[in-house]
Amino acid sequence: MRQRPIAKVGFNALGLVVFALSVFPVYWMVTTGFKPSEEIFTTDFIPFPINPTFEHLDRVFNQGVAGNSIWVYMGNSLIVALGAVVFSGFFALLGATAIARYRFRGRSAYLILLLVIQMIPGEAMIIPLYVMLIRLGLTDQLFGLILVNAGSALPFGIWMLRTFVAAVPVELEEAAWLDGASRWTAYWRVVFPLVAPGLVATSIFSFITAWNEFVFALTLIRTQSNYTMPVALNFFISQRGADVGAIMSAATLMTIPVVVFFLIVQRRLVAGLTAGAVRG
Repeated sequence: MRQRPIAKVGFNALGLVVFALSVFPVYWMVTTGFKPSEEIFTTDFIPFPINPTFEHLDRVFNQGVAGNSIWVYMGNSLIVALGAVVFSGFFALLGATAIARYRFRGRSAYLILLLVIQMIPGEAMIIPLYVMLIRLGLTDQLFGLILVNAGSALPFGIWMLRTFVAAVPVELEEAAWLDGASRWTAYWRVVFPLVAPGLVATSIFSFITAWNEFVFALTLIRTQSNYTMPVALNFFISQRGADVGAIMSAATLMTIPVVVFFLIVQRRLVAGLTAGAVRG
């Protein structure tokens, strides 16, 4: 009987260690943004700012980046991330529904192909994507970057949503048809609320992936005013060195929209679990 409490304490201690290791980089990023330069570049370990300062944050806000306000880059990242969420979520839901509900030739090969696409490094697709966007006239445009990020998140979204759609019994739709509902109405009123948690989960993945994406944005965008936040952070690094304080302050600002987006959609995630046909 003693082994169980000891094992429980051991697992709890291990969980605390993992939690501390996960949170420490974020804590260090936030606190470094408020440290003066002498505390940042010292060889001593300073766990928190001794003389807190807003000079780095003030430099990010007032001086901007590469001649543009930091809000320009934040707005670009927000447009790209939300656009990728909408496009990837819509087409992933259609693809997942087709795979889960219908039987057609090449269905298994298509699923395997989705996995193969996920194995291909994004860097290997830069040149083909760049050539394709040139022919479409979408280079140096946020819409082109939205399509690229949506396409990157699409295979994962289809695989995840496929499980959610398959878990919804077909009989629920058939019952709605018998009650006079059209195919679209039955899907929207019965199936969609039950699939909504999966759609929220994929939207979180799509948003974070598009928000933090760097290589595609750096390659496909040429105009500085169209750069996203990850590319803008690169301007704080010059031949004279890196402005660590400004980088940490800007990176802290960059994490806020992700947290806000998660707080907004997590309510939908919980609500979706109790919506639809499971309601009385």
